[in-house]
Amino acid sequence: MLLLVFVALQFYRPEKNTSQGNHASVFIAETNPPKSVKTILTETCYDCHSNNTAYPWYNNVAPFSYWLSDHVNEGKEHLNFSDWDNYSIKQIDHKLEELIEEVSKGEMPLNSYKWMHKSARLSQQQIDSIVSWAEQTRILYQLGKQPI
Repeated sequence: MLLLVFVALQFYRPEKNTSQGNHASVFIAETNPPKSVKTILTETCYDCHSNNTAYPWYNNVAPFSYWLSDHVNEGKEHLNFSDWDNYSIKQIDHKLEELIEEVSKGEMPLNSYKWMHKSARLSQQQIDSIVSWAEQTRILYQLGKQPI
């Protein structure tokens, strides 16, 4: 019976989180991260915090596909770089505050993501650069200035 359920799950997969075009263009244009920070965000954050996930091969196998889908959906609930233009200034301030806190504590990226993505294992220098950029960007938003 368990084998039947496993086989059936292979045919009913969750919807993939993919989009066409530059899904984070508003976020990038508005916050203007340095190239090094932009690279880190692209390689370590966008899979779970944007509308476009680069799926690993094992996403084609249930139950991993369901597990990944849940992670992506939960990540986007907290922060979605692709929806940046839909956030109020107050929400942006809170998102940046959480980003600073989670990255500083080593809570993000998740350990389960780092296990499979070596580039997501951030050095202290990378953490410091993300936090510094996010703090500066947050201040600009608080002052009512666009970070560009």
